[in-house]
Amino acid sequence: MSHRAEPYCFPRDEASSWERIRRYAVPRWMIERATERRLAGDWPGACAAAGVDIAFDPSEVAREYGEPVAAALEDDLRHLAPDLLRWHLPRWLGGRTTLATDRTVVLAGYGPPARDGGSPGAPYLHVTTPAMIDGPQRISLRFQAVVSAQAPGVFGRRTDDWTTARHLWDTRRTAELRQRYGGGDRAPFFRTDGGLLETHELPTAEPGAGDPAARAEWVALIQQNGTLAEAFAAAGIELDLTAPAASRWYRVDPEAVLRNLALDLTRLEPAVRRLADAGVGDRFQITDGWRSSALFELTDRGPLGRLKVRVVERNDAQDVAVLPEALWRRLPDLDLLRTGAIAPQGLHPLVAAALFPDLVPAGPAGPPGPGSPAPVPVRCRGEWHEVAFRGGRLDMPHSEEEQQRERALHAFGGAVAGCFAVQHAATSGTGRLPKALRAQRRELFLRAQHGDTPGVLELLDAGVDPRVRDGGGRTLLHVLHLLDHEPLLSRLLSAGLDLEATDHRDRTPLFVAVNDAGSKALVEALIEAGARIDAVDQTELSLAQVVRKYRRADLRFLHDRVRAEHPGIGADWWNEWHEDEEEDR
Repeated sequence: MSHRAEPYCFPRDEASSWERIRRYAVPRWMIERATERRLAGDWPGACAAAGVDIAFDPSEVAREYGEPVAAALEDDLRHLAPDLLRWHLPRWLGGRTTLATDRTVVLAGYGPPARDGGSPGAPYLHVTTPAMIDGPQRISLRFQAVVSAQAPGVFGRRTDDWTTARHLWDTRRTAELRQRYGGGDRAPFFRTDGGLLETHELPTAEPGAGDPAARAEWVALIQQNGTLAEAFAAAGIELDLTAPAASRWYRVDPEAVLRNLALDLTRLEPAVRRLADAGVGDRFQITDGWRSSALFELTDRGPLGRLKVRVVERNDAQDVAVLPEALWRRLPDLDLLRTGAIAPQGLHPLVAAALFPDLVPAGPAGPPGPGSPAPVPVRCRGEWHEVAFRGGRLDMPHSEEEQQRERALHAFGGAVAGCFAVQHAATSGTGRLPKALRAQRRELFLRAQHGDTPGVLELLDAGVDPRVRDGGGRTLLHVLHLLDHEPLLSRLLSAGLDLEATDHRDRTPLFVAVNDAGSKALVEALIEAGARIDAVDQTELSLAQVVRKYRRADLRFLHDRVRAEHPGIGADWWNEWHEDEEEDR
């Protein structure tokens, strides 16, 4: 069989999402600050730098669970790299970059789980992800029992068991990353210094088990260019493509289900065996949403046993443990490196060191920070002009008189074109922007989305117009709930941003802060700055109704003030749905 060397494609057009995640989700300054605090022995400081909230009292652990548990936990926390943990956490994809919501990721257990159905069992060190897709990207570190309705030690669908994957967060084990992803002395498709192998250096025949990196390459190339059956056979996995019984509403195509998963085939059996050896079981599933699941089963736990896979309807796998994504998917970093979307130097330093032990640093390690906005060519009045963000505005080669004339023309309903149309699109969130300017605007709001306050400030210092709006009509005031508002709020107000500006859903910055899990401090700061509390969104919900909707006890003061100062405001339909709740109050 002839094999091409082009990288295996991301499923479901995930490439652009992963590229943005690696550029913006864990910025370089976060890695540097978290590393500095961790090396100084300050694990709480490392967590704070990485946007991790500590949701337990370490001083109470010994009293509740005993000194041996407290000592083991303290040892693990000293070696916890919260920035590396954030790097590997599961994400929403398909155009998004934010953390997968309402997930529990179990890092380590401290004793056997309960098996009598009584007490919840031994505690686990674990993290929980945010509840909202577009909310603040902070995560919580917890230490307590993780209760499951399934068998002891087997977690539910929303929980990822990383207890056999310490290389994703424990600095004592990070070097294992290369071996976990099919490597030996080197990572698959790469040299030890991070250089990409040439086509002629890749295997053209089964290399055998003695060279794990070459074997991983061989299987991946078949997965890329051969049939699904050939790929699974090369990985030593029994594949059953029998379709489950047809449903009245849909038919499941097993081959399509498996091809849409970014499976790293050579990792599957070792991952399943580790979990089986840990007592979790010998049957695991990967779901493709709400319809079906890929079911993985060991025929025998001994050395002669094989891994079998078949696709079943999801209801037929209700009691089967979930195989965490981090244990079965191809490493996005290797795919991005193969496509040239990122360079080894742009990886998290611990990831780069694990994958490429001979990589020679060529500058600061980690994802690059913001650069100065580059000029963009625009067709204007039959000529090519350059526009660029400079000095806090979109600079263009037109006099102030020309700009005043165009603004007056637009105010009276006239059409604007060329540079002036681009300027209007940038500050209104409507109309078309040149591709390069869209990318610059996207970077600003992606850095905001991931809580990168230093990155946003750096872009503003570099000249980006603070009045810019994104495609949803949001201003920077609308995304303050995602950032540290203290260094930004007064700066944005001084630049002329309007506290009552609405996005495409008729939401003011205050409304967004209340609705999307903004802090009490931000809500108070916006109100103190003059934000109106009688705002409603396009569904006519009032701020008081949103406070009740999300049970925001911390904003009870706002609820009571809106009710007192603006009685009757808000959607009648919402009040009717919640009459019983109101009577109970």
